[in-house]
Amino acid sequence: MPSLKSLTRRERVDEVMDQPGLDPGEHALALAGLRRINALSRCSAGLFAPIRQLAARHQGTPLRVLDLACGGGDTAIDLALMARRSAVPLILEGCDISSSAVAIARSNAERRGADVRFFKADALVDPLPPGPDGAAADGYDVVLTSLFLHHLDNADAELLLALMARRAHQLVLVNDLIRSPLGYGLAWAGTRLLSRSWVVHTDGPLSVQGAFQLAEVAAMAERAGLQGARLQRCWPERYLLSWCRG
Repeated sequence: MPSLKSLTRRERVDEVMDQPGLDPGEHALALAGLRRINALSRCSAGLFAPIRQLAARHQGTPLRVLDLACGGGDTAIDLALMARRSAVPLILEGCDISSSAVAIARSNAERRGADVRFFKADALVDPLPPGPDGAAADGYDVVLTSLFLHHLDNADAELLLALMARRAHQLVLVNDLIRSPLGYGLAWAGTRLLSRSWVVHTDGPLSVQGAFQLAEVAAMAERAGLQGARLQRCWPERYLLSWCRG
């Protein structure tokens, strides 16, 4: 376990899941482990709350929502199912740079009965491909990402926030880890309790070492053009950044 001093400075190391050529079976097992961890953290519920508030102001007009770097699609699928149960009209889409992740996300959506469109795209490329029926690539009311920012170097993390602000007509949401000793301890223990994947065991603590602290996120958001972004600390040692246009 790193010392308290080492966690004062961000140390980003390429994680196993960031490496090309990861065995598809290992990839699927890792995503299944992350699914259990994210379910326990209730991060999807935290993301759904501000989306639901925004939808209430639109009085029945569907919101188009994009989940960037969606991985196995769990967050987008959770949001779609929550929206259906709550009669909140949403059009859910998710994209990931990994063809394997997109295939797993589509399979998960079918298995769970969720109406979500998944497609392959690099979140750091602007513009994204057009949506179904020629919908504009920047035609999203809400753009969100969960547990992706800490995978990026500082310049790309700031670029991602700027791109999200350009793509979102109304709302940007970012859910991610907080770099702290408590966060590291929770990641080390939680990944071993909730997953049999050596990939998850390895990447969990590395993710915390590569994560940002709240002051760093706030400064980065300001530089990226998300003036007035709100940062909320969430369990277990995560944060939710929300920014509304205007």
